[in-house]
Amino acid sequence: MTLRVTHTKPSQLRVALFGAGRMGEIHSATLTRHAGAHLVGIVDAHRPSAERLAGEHGVRVLEEDSVFDDNDIDAVIIASAADSHPHLILRSATAGKAIFCEKPLARDLEAVLSVAKVVEATKVPFLLAFNRRFDPDFSALARRLHGGEVGAVELAIITSRDPAPPPIDYVMKSGGLFRETTIHDIDVARWLTGEDPVSVHATASALTTVGMRDAQLPDTAVLTLKMPSGAIVSINNSWRAAYGYDQRVEVLGQDGMLKLANRRQDGVTRMGTSGTLNSNPEPFFLERYAAAYIVELDHFVTAVREGQTISPGVADGVKALRIAYAAEESARTGQTVTLG
Repeated sequence: MTLRVTHTKPSQLRVALFGAGRMGEIHSATLTRHAGAHLVGIVDAHRPSAERLAGEHGVRVLEEDSVFDDNDIDAVIIASAADSHPHLILRSATAGKAIFCEKPLARDLEAVLSVAKVVEATKVPFLLAFNRRFDPDFSALARRLHGGEVGAVELAIITSRDPAPPPIDYVMKSGGLFRETTIHDIDVARWLTGEDPVSVHATASALTTVGMRDAQLPDTAVLTLKMPSGAIVSINNSWRAAYGYDQRVEVLGQDGMLKLANRRQDGVTRMGTSGTLNSNPEPFFLERYAAAYIVELDHFVTAVREGQTISPGVADGVKALRIAYAAEESARTGQTVTLG
């Protein structure tokens, strides 16, 4: 089915939102401020949540079927629970709706491949929300790296640490550390280097809580990705960083290094006889990537309205999940996993 707005410029893109939780709140607020988009309504399995968020923005609470039966709805944002993503992507694609989807595409590789096949066959515009690609600091790093400032990449170090682990039930539903957190860093590695790894080696531990240790759910990990060029990418993750949300990158090239530091809660430095004191990093991803959420939604809306290419897409999600699965296997077996 051909999307109605792919080659036209309607006054506004009409969007339905699935999910009234944390990410739904972010995207609904951004949508209502975007001149090129109009939030039509909100769908959530927990109707009181949908009613609350819809009331905040003066829009309707919608039923799932009504979204796909309404030809005037051009696009959907899927920000609902991860286990609902495959079903909603498939329905959206077959209905010809442009799709903005929070990761993951699905929790398991078989479902991801099924979803990808349908999205590619229907050719609907599709954005997978790997939000770091849209962060101004990460974008500047990528632009300067790809512009050749430090030459060919030889070594990259990606640090991504959350301030505290999520609840155990969330971890079980999300697929665990590698598919919930590390997958973002895997995408960053692919994006910055422009390569897909030929091998991955991972080691992981369960350290942060008694529950994590008892369930043997990894919450701390280090991955090494070997790229076809010989470049090495080291990713380190933790679900416990007492000082805040730790997001840093170093890229060493033949002509120097590019370094992305943490964004701190404020830019004030105190100096005194007892030493020098800076504020901690931003407390969590909501604050650290606030600008990224605005930029990525603008990219989606503009690309759909103008018929432009959208990236990252479904293929990026498939590749990142394959690597995450390989990392899980490596951590479980202690062996390096070769990627085809």
